This record gives sequence, C-alpha cells and structure tokens, in this order.
Amino acid sequence: MITLVRRVRRATALCALGAALAACATSEAPQTPRPAPSAPSATPSKPSRPPTLAPGPAGLTPVFEHGPRTAGKTVALTFDADMTADQGPRAASGERFDNPGLIATLRRLKVPATVFMTGRWAEEYPDAARSIGRDPRFEIANHSYSHYAYTDDCYGLPTVSRDRMRSDLERAYTAFRKAGVRDAMPYFRFPGGCYDEAALKELTAAGVTTVQWDVVSGDAFATDADAVARQVLDGVKPGSVVVMHCTRSAAPVTERVVRTIVPELRDRGYRFVKVSELIGTANGRG
Repeated sequence: MITLVRRVRRATALCALGAALAACATSEAPQTPRPAPSAPSATPSKPSRPPTLAPGPAGLTPVFEHGPRTAGKTVALTFDADMTADQGPRAASGERFDNPGLIATLRRLKVPATVFMTGRWAEEYPDAARSIGRDPRFEIANHSYSHYAYTDDCYGLPTVSRDRMRSDLERAYTAFRKAGVRDAMPYFRFPGGCYDEAALKELTAAGVTTVQWDVVSGDAFATDADAVARQVLDGVKPGSVVVMHCTRSAAPVTERVVRTIVPELRDRGYRFVKVSELIGTANGRG
C-alpha cells in the first residue's frame, strides 16, 4: 500500500534501536537477464527484474507497508542489519552487529526472508553479506550506507543532508557489490523508519520502492523473547511485513523469537515469503 508524506506508525521499538545506534554509487541494482526467447521452459518465465511499485502522486518514491489482505495467508519476515558509519571502533573492540545464529535458524527452518542491510554492515561482515546475498532463500535490500536519518529529529540519529541522500543510498549498493552481493533488491528502508516528502522526492531518481512494515516485533533491546513473540503473533495479518533485527548486540533474543513464531504461524496456515513476492502480488504479478 502506498503512503505519502508521513512518518511511519508503530515504530517505537525500532526507533529505540535507531537511537541507540546513533549514540552508541553507482545506480540501480543489477538486473536478472531475461531468458532467450527460444529457450524452452516448463514453467512461465519469471519477470526480468524485481517487482517495484509505480511512483506515487507527483512522482514521489512509493511506500509499501504490507501486501494484499485478500491474496492468501502470506507473511514476510524482514530483518534490519544495522550498523552506523561511525561504529567501527565498537566492532573492533568486540561488539557484534551480526547474528549468524539467526541466519542459521532461518535456513534450518526453511524460512525465506528479506534483510535490509546498511552498507557499513556489509563492509564489516562481507562474508556474511555475500553468503546471505547468494542464498536463494534470502534477498538483500538497502537500509542506507550510514544508518543516518533522512529527516530531522529521528530518535537521536545523526542526519543526512538532502543533497547527500541519494548518494548515501547508492553507496550502500556499492558496498554490497564489493562484498560479492550480486543482486541486491531495488527496495529501501529508511533508517529509524523516518521519512517525509522531501526525502521521498530526493530518492525518486534512484528508482527504489520504500518498504516499511505493519507489524513491529519489539525485538530491539528486548530480553523477553516470549513477549516479543506474542507481539508478533498478535499483530500478523495476511500480507503482513514484520520488522525485526539481525544485530546480536542490539537484538539478542531475535533468534529465539523466530524459533517460536515460525511453527505457530505455520500452524495457523501462513506461508513465509520475501518482500518481493508481496510487492509482486500487489502489482498483480503474484
């Protein structure tokens, strides 16, 4: 669904993470080549590029919050791999911004997922970024390079000036390619979930679809995995996008939450999908 000129709702838990992280270029993503016309195929050909939403009114960058409610019981788990541009010293001192146990659990449970990754995270953990990016079960999307906010007053995050917003986004794609991620998706999630009309206008030329969410997990800095799981299970509806985190130091219980919610949602008849499938369904391509 497309929403213009507003800050995201229900973002308290995510933005707690953004505030703590603050304290604490090329152009588009590569496109999958279209099969030769004469190539035999037992199934219909896939789209030549990932689905995106059309620009909104006045050509602004479109915003996607959840998929259709009437297109089946699907749900997308998304994980923000946050690391701000100035947190290198903390990583060097031993703080872990990755979460290999979470990724291993998603693989073991055969759960597709979309990882919104900062370019700085990809630079710090290139092997992990490459492994995630080359696993067909996952897709990597853009969470900015710096994890600096694209609006003022975004829960204490440093800010990116308007004239640097697009270059910050494109720098993340450059970091992904250097790490060996071949097909990062044309999807963007604002740091802290904060955006306004000016930010949407500045990113229009990048050709991305902004992806928000309709279910906040509350995993940021949580210590009670059961409470986080209940919040997710209470909030999920058909087509939901759930926001979680792939950061051990800032979201230590997320892997346990996934082990709880995945079998429960499957028992309820839900099928896990990537964000690209939800957007494709919204476009009538699913």
